Amino acid sequence: MLKSKLVKRIASQNPHLFERDVEKVVNAIFDEMVEALRRGDRVELRGFGAFSVKLREARQGRNPKTGAVVSVGKKAMPYFKTGKEMRARLNRETQPSA
Repeated sequence: MLKSKLVKRIASQNPHLFERDVEKVVNAIFDEMVEALRRGDRVELRGFGAFSVKLREARQGRNPKTGAVVSVGKKAMPYFKTGKEMRARLNRETQPSA
């Protein structure tokens, strides 16, 4: 799902809100999540999952085209772990309609 589709869906479920206001709220939530991760905090959404950051150390890599050795700097990689409730909802058997 694209962020724009999420905004449209939330706006359609809440007709008293303007789409531009919903977009501001969604952007504010994402911005706060990124800032928390940047600080090294863990972002947990109960029933959904948890976001955290794993640090990758600097290393030597190779250019796949030329095979030349290149230096790859250290970087922070986002990591997401699903919550139990989300896994259960995703794996729930659909009941056949009678």
